[in-house]
Amino acid sequence: MPADSPDHGGCRMKISRREAMTGLAALGLCGGPAFGQGTALRPGSAEDLIAAAQLGGEVSYVVVDARSGLVLEQRGADRGMPPASTAKTITSLYALETLGPDYRFRTRLIATGPIAGGKIQGDLVLAGGGDPTLETDALAEMAARLAAAGVRGVTGRFLVWGGAIPSAEQIADDQPVQVGYNPGISGLILNYNRVYFEWKRAAGGYALTMDARGARNVPRVYSADVGLSSRAAPLFTYARQGGKEHWTVATGSLGKAGSRWLPVRDPVAYAGDVFQTLARAQGVPLPAPKPVAMLPGGTVLVEQASAPLPVILRAMMKHSTNVTAEAVGMTTSVARGAPAGRGASGAAMSEWLHARLGGGRARFVDHSGLGADTRISAMEMVRAVTLLGPKAGLRGLMKPFALRDAGGKVQQGQALRVDAKTGTLNFVSTLTGYMTAPDGTELAFAIFTGDVARRARAGASEQPQGGRAWISRSKVLQSALLERWGALYGS
Repeated sequence: MPADSPDHGGCRMKISRREAMTGLAALGLCGGPAFGQGTALRPGSAEDLIAAAQLGGEVSYVVVDARSGLVLEQRGADRGMPPASTAKTITSLYALETLGPDYRFRTRLIATGPIAGGKIQGDLVLAGGGDPTLETDALAEMAARLAAAGVRGVTGRFLVWGGAIPSAEQIADDQPVQVGYNPGISGLILNYNRVYFEWKRAAGGYALTMDARGARNVPRVYSADVGLSSRAAPLFTYARQGGKEHWTVATGSLGKAGSRWLPVRDPVAYAGDVFQTLARAQGVPLPAPKPVAMLPGGTVLVEQASAPLPVILRAMMKHSTNVTAEAVGMTTSVARGAPAGRGASGAAMSEWLHARLGGGRARFVDHSGLGADTRISAMEMVRAVTLLGPKAGLRGLMKPFALRDAGGKVQQGQALRVDAKTGTLNFVSTLTGYMTAPDGTELAFAIFTGDVARRARAGASEQPQGGRAWISRSKVLQSALLERWGALYGS
């Protein structure tokens, strides 16, 4: 018998939550630790759903009573698996406990000397505070406020500081070079550290542009450029030379016109470049931006505060922005006095989780779930959701999850209320969150599916063969399991 044989795998009859609890109490489980084992019902129905999905690899899950933590059903729930973006659930809990719900990130303009004759007698510093939501329009507002303060220039330098958190050129090393969800990290973040690349067919070829567009401002970017190549593959190449980011794109892939966001690997240079352009538009010419490792002292002239942390986390959970997770997680590690580099900060979060759960084997290499080596079990995830989630208001940060029918279409008028965080990598699909059944029963769950070997074979492909179909089948399985649990334990 395989080690991951499911509890309750074959129950085909409909039982109430009260009946399930009574059966568990009769086995002496309700009086023990909250995370005890559920009853072992006949195998079959859950296994039938899994077999029908034809995923290969591993499928693990656990569903518990959200109030008591009592395990109702599980399959391989102690096996460490890649959580993909459901790791952001743990990052949210980590940040809220440490930073608190009132925390705001702050980006500042600092003058190292007094203003005389409209000029700063010294340097102007653009100082990042790790705000992952800073966008071009907010930076333009800072430039306007600088001009409104009477500044018309500087006698010294224009310095840019991104040292609030450690820097990295990318989040994960195994991703395609061009994907916008794997940018560089630093304490100064702009437009989620992405640059907008647009192409249009023009006389003799293509017109290519790179900008940092916002809703109202579209400044040209000078810290990055892009050129054409007649090669068939790869689609994009990237290099850094002379303090500038250089891209090339395969001409045959462009078509008539289009656009996409490309990742920025040097966020400090990018933000400084864009601010220089925005300040010039406000009548404040600045010298070329110069990155600095140490933050100079001085007077704060302009401060831009982010939304409160829960607002940022809710948007992160909805849109699954990796750079937000990394900035939030690393800021949390800095606040805790822990090592905060790319891998070290993930390790610090792992240790924090082990302490909160009283042990465990979860291992995070980052805060977004993008890294291939992160592992956590479904049981550890659900324990975090049930033990730590209520105090943090975790369910309110998650987005409603729409169930899908056997054909993969979104169901209309679903009876179950599901709030969850999804996670997707090539040949990895995960889901964790809360479910309210029609009778009001509250359940918490984690479902992890992953074919790690097939993912490794796919390499750094943006759209590997069979990948989309695999993800679609996994999502159908997730919905089927949720419906099954609602019927078994929610009536």
